Amino acid sequence: MTQKVISLACPGCGAHVSTEQKKCEYCGGPIIISTFDSVLSMPLPEVNKYAGAYRKALSEDPDNRELNTSIAMCFLKLKLYDKAIPAFEKAIEDNFDNSETFFYTAVSLLRGKKAFVAQRSDIDKMLEYLNAAIMIEPKGIYHYMLAYIKYDYFHRKYLNISPNHIEEYDMAKEAGVSEEEIQQLFSILNVEKPEIM
Repeated sequence: MTQKVISLACPGCGAHVSTEQKKCEYCGGPIIISTFDSVLSMPLPEVNKYAGAYRKALSEDPDNRELNTSIAMCFLKLKLYDKAIPAFEKAIEDNFDNSETFFYTAVSLLRGKKAFVAQRSDIDKMLEYLNAAIMIEPKGIYHYMLAYIKYDYFHRKYLNISPNHIEEYDMAKEAGVSEEEIQQLFSILNVEKPEIM
């Protein structure tokens, strides 16, 4: 499915740009945010400005996958989980090539709380999204997120699941998860890393 090219004001400086550009030629900022790393170090007022620009552009093309991914990443950074979730879900419709979108949809579903207190329906969706992300690209951090959910929700509630959290953790290590990725994950999740992991 081809995405329509949208003209918009640069979220960083307001210059006239389009969604086919990767960076603004004036301020050097990203036009489309496709990874969380793009907003990770952005100050919150700037992230807010980007979200406003994407909201305006989405009024022209509400089904645009790139714009929905971009605004969802902004909402996640702003910890507006209930706004991030529908934007991520809109972005993953008919999209089977961006594993990060599936991963961050799962992250958003925790809504900044521990997996232990999440509703089972949300846990099941998270497992579905994380397994989809792994099928697209088997990154260690995706397995690590599964290990966390399987530990904090299933193991702590004495529920059986296969593979269990230990096996999933071993897959994360085998796939090459770094300590930096783990720290960043728990920072985004807004919870403390369990002692056992």
